[in-house]
Amino acid sequence: MSDSRPAPCCVPAQRAAPAPARARHADDVAARPRSTRGQVLVPAGSFAMGDAFDEGYAADGETPVHEVQVAAFRMDATAVTNVAFATFCKDTGYVTQAEELGVSAVFHLAYEGDRRDVLHPVAEAPWWWAVRGASWRHPGGPASSIQARQNHPVVHVTWHDAVAYCAWAGKRLPTEAEWEYAARGGLAGARFAWGDELTPRGRWQCNIWQGDFPRANTEDDGHLATAPVRTYRANGHGLWQTAGNVWEWCSDWFDPAYYRVSPVVDPRGPDSGSARVVRGGSYLCHDSYCHRYRVAARSSSTPDSASGNMGFRCANDAD
Repeated sequence: MSDSRPAPCCVPAQRAAPAPARARHADDVAARPRSTRGQVLVPAGSFAMGDAFDEGYAADGETPVHEVQVAAFRMDATAVTNVAFATFCKDTGYVTQAEELGVSAVFHLAYEGDRRDVLHPVAEAPWWWAVRGASWRHPGGPASSIQARQNHPVVHVTWHDAVAYCAWAGKRLPTEAEWEYAARGGLAGARFAWGDELTPRGRWQCNIWQGDFPRANTEDDGHLATAPVRTYRANGHGLWQTAGNVWEWCSDWFDPAYYRVSPVVDPRGPDSGSARVVRGGSYLCHDSYCHRYRVAARSSSTPDSASGNMGFRCANDAD
């Protein structure tokens, strides 16, 4: 296990953004009746949560491995797409925090636009650029659009934006324990959602980085940035892409020491904190730098942070 935590190749924290102008807080979005549309039922069960391979970063708190019991729940089969998020914004007039702030983080090789809109590199991770006009509508920068990315995961959404969408959709964010249990797809103790081998029979099973990070991506998996949400193959619970593509917000506050005191039954994270848990890794993860596409891997970001590889999926109680 590495003692150090790498610089945020995947999740660059940002300064606090003002609340959205028209829907000022998630609570201002009227909650709609519960809906299980697009969700699969994940049966109740128990599993060993955490890094059993001693491959994580000590500062992420992936150990100790501990037994967790999870009640049955429902989970979106895919990450929330651009087309779904567009419907939400059209229906509510919601303005995301990145839109209100007027700037968000774009990976330098994915940038589309005039260099004058690049305000500066992110200090601790210069492969991320602070870009004026980047948002979920313009994921690669002001010259990009979602027209050809309708079925890609929505990005540049903060934790608060995700909570607002969940209220409108009649859903909620998953807990971290629910997320890992669902992502494992019934494979006990496996390294990945599909088994222990990264590329069985030489085939990529997820959208992550290939090549020399962060300078050159060979795109062996077919993608530089996001991929459509139903790329590759669903896991044993019917969930698509629980590794790579985009990081996914969870409901829990983040604490690297939480696994030492986590309750056995349906843990919901610490009572407070400064950052929220994110899971799954993204298209920027690479084993030479940030191998957080493992199913046990965890990371965090402040709840008002947004970037070009940050998305989410929703959950619901079983009944």
